Amino acid sequence: MSIYSLLPIHRQPERVRSWCNSFQATYFTGRHYVRWIAGGVTFIGVLWFIVLPSLFGHGQHLGPPLHDFGPPPSRPDHHHPVSLESPLHDAEDPPPRLPQSPSSSARSDAVRDAFLHAYKGYTQYAWGYDELRPKSGGRANNFNGWSITLLDALDTLWIMDLRDQFYEAIPMVASKSFLAEDKFAPFFETVIRALGGLLSAYALSREPIFLTRADDLGKALLPVFNTTSGLPMYAVNTATGATRKGWNVDAFWAEVTSCQLEYKYLAHLTGRKDYFDRVDHIINIMHNMSATTDLYPTQWSVKEGKPTNKKISVGAAADSGYEYLLKQYLLTAHAEPRVREMYLKSARAIVENLFFLSPNRKLLYVTDTNRRAVTRTFEHLSCFLPGLFALGTKMIDMPPNDRELHEWAAQGLAYTCYVSYADQPCGLGADEMVMDPWLINDGSSGRWIDHVNAWIEEGRPGGVPPGLHEPPPVKGGGTRDYRIKKNDYLLRPEVVESLYLMWRTTGDERWRERGWEIFQAIEKHARTAYGFASLRGVDRETPEKLDEMPSYFLAETLKYLYLLFLEEDIIPLDRWVFNTEAHPLPVFEWSQWEKVQYKIPF
Repeated sequence: MSIYSLLPIHRQPERVRSWCNSFQATYFTGRHYVRWIAGGVTFIGVLWFIVLPSLFGHGQHLGPPLHDFGPPPSRPDHHHPVSLESPLHDAEDPPPRLPQSPSSSARSDAVRDAFLHAYKGYTQYAWGYDELRPKSGGRANNFNGWSITLLDALDTLWIMDLRDQFYEAIPMVASKSFLAEDKFAPFFETVIRALGGLLSAYALSREPIFLTRADDLGKALLPVFNTTSGLPMYAVNTATGATRKGWNVDAFWAEVTSCQLEYKYLAHLTGRKDYFDRVDHIINIMHNMSATTDLYPTQWSVKEGKPTNKKISVGAAADSGYEYLLKQYLLTAHAEPRVREMYLKSARAIVENLFFLSPNRKLLYVTDTNRRAVTRTFEHLSCFLPGLFALGTKMIDMPPNDRELHEWAAQGLAYTCYVSYADQPCGLGADEMVMDPWLINDGSSGRWIDHVNAWIEEGRPGGVPPGLHEPPPVKGGGTRDYRIKKNDYLLRPEVVESLYLMWRTTGDERWRERGWEIFQAIEKHARTAYGFASLRGVDRETPEKLDEMPSYFLAETLKYLYLLFLEEDIIPLDRWVFNTEAHPLPVFEWSQWEKVQYKIPF
């Protein structure tokens, strides 16, 4: 008899299934002694699987699983909140949720309701498309029609305990094909949104279809690495494997260095060596360069694997590259010390070279340099940095002086990010500002590290470092120390992300109050009949609504706000790592064979 006959009927190959049915009908019904044998085997099986476990205890296995994620859960009849502890440390019964204070519970519920409003608008008016148009109720396909809002929102549905909506989305994901012959997929955005969303949905739910689709997408994107340097191209045709550069430059540093979390986790789940090798080669390039520099230029040649400009930034073209240095180290359970060292060197260089004080209010901000000239540009996107610094101070070993400096930098910059919202008539922040120069504008007069060092040498008068005095918001007239360069509010997450991480790492309730102010302003000005809209004119009492609702609003902004107001820490920072699109991935340890396969130090 074939071993296939031992499989459940629905998993047997068709030809074997028919053979087994015929064999059982003719053979087992015609011979009495076989019936006795079958009965004996059944009795022994019952004894083995029921009686013996009760004698020796539950949860003991004859051998280790490939990955300790457990079986995919079946859809429950009644959905109850569950703990999101790491799948690597499953318990038989999840710990009970802690009761929330009435105010925090009401606030998290309000954010959840806002998410439901946005998600309902998407499902009703843009289902199957990439994004909702929140003013008109229309729809847009700006990411190949791969339902990017759905893929970005999956883990938020799970985290907010919206299990009906989560399971209703699975057929759409199951039917999804990532092969598009007439379109090019932007590598960076597709990795952080679609691949990250699928991997997080799998890690949280254990539903195998998400891993299957993540593997499909991961393989389809691999041709971007077929360059002479190994740095990825900007975009790929997933059906033909053709690639193309960006519009103006080969590649931005953030885009080539922000795929390691997703691909290393996917390599861990699938055992595909190519996933690890392709993205770790990029780290090799940057590590070799770190011998001569601690900060990385924003533009790169994919042919030569070298920078093509001299601009240094933590904004749009560089931000998540620095983020992924720290988070790779955290995701792989501190298994890759070289990225920790790269992060610490870069963080110190950022503080020493890119942090400045404004001349009057002494607001601490981070800016760019171009050929060493300070631009004084302060981007909303740069407001991820205080959260990253705060995370690093709590999660990794570092010299005490560095830890203290990073904590100060995180607190001062996070407040400036918040006050850039609180200063505006509508309570929402601008996308880009230019900070005022000092009277002696030699390019370094406001350099923060110089003020800090002078304060320390003077004996730390007042006990509060420069840039941490938190001047009150300035509404209407008065000196703000900046002018607005781009007055859009694009529903971006960076400020509330940092408020969440500051709250989780310090326990200071002021960060939650500031987040609540921002959420109320979003509700007041961005809400539409269909969802939430990006805004133009934050320097006015009533900004203009734009007809766009980026997928990251559901993936990041509302997720971080929801987590900010929860009393229980349902995604512990020592067990989960958020990718740059706020998709949590579980911390894992490389097995011995993986360390050998991927040449990871023991």
